Amino acid sequence: MWEEPCISGENGSGTVFFAGCSLKCVYCQNHRIALGKGVGKVITVERLAEIFLELEAKGANNVNLVTGTHYVPHITAALDIARQKGFGIPVVYNTGGYETVENVKRLDGYVDVYLPDYKYADGEIAKKYSNAPDYPCVALDAIREMVRQTGAPAFDDNGIMTRGVIVRHLVLPGNVKASKAAIKRLYEEFGDDVYISVMKQYTPMGHLSEYGDRYKELKRKLTTGEYNAVVNYAASIGVTNGFVQWGDNASESFIPDFDGVGV
Repeated sequence: MWEEPCISGENGSGTVFFAGCSLKCVYCQNHRIALGKGVGKVITVERLAEIFLELEAKGANNVNLVTGTHYVPHITAALDIARQKGFGIPVVYNTGGYETVENVKRLDGYVDVYLPDYKYADGEIAKKYSNAPDYPCVALDAIREMVRQTGAPAFDDNGIMTRGVIVRHLVLPGNVKASKAAIKRLYEEFGDDVYISVMKQYTPMGHLSEYGDRYKELKRKLTTGEYNAVVNYAASIGVTNGFVQWGDNASESFIPDFDGVGV
């Protein structure tokens, strides 16, 4: 229930979390499953197809594939099986944005809504936090391909997105200037062809203590002032197709238990 309103709606989004990730962000709130530290379960393509059908039967608005980058051949095969059995709800591809264009092209015809991050417009910051100095260009190229595939955003009568791209940007504490640069890059590149979701749910994770003082700016919550500065900047440059978050700046409730329920 914690996605954007046009993804979760009232019925919820059918999220499927995949173990591992193409990025290793030092602040990752899903690090237990992203790093593959004993979390996850090996399943067959056939079982994955069953999971898709089970989520549809439960009334989910969509199937939401979270960090499935390195499982794309298995995902498309499972979708082929599920569709042969009548599967018909939208497919959301939820990614950190560090995707090759070739990989995104493999999803053409399988994904209805893309939900990528655009974490950084600055290669030095991308290197510092995610060890991916090429992230700004790689992610932007991937998003271009996503937009090419889906076209303009489309919604059903209940306000649920059925086609399109929502680009997420998580505002990090101490990084207001970097966030403004990322949003500016997105808006200059795509305008109203994408929705920009400015996120304030940064949660300082305990494992950051392993790095000593190296990332001390990330060991606190985002302030309301920092978040508002980024939101106000987005509005000032003309962003109207977007989402903002209200309420607490960080909440443990946004972090799943990864207990294998439904797998």
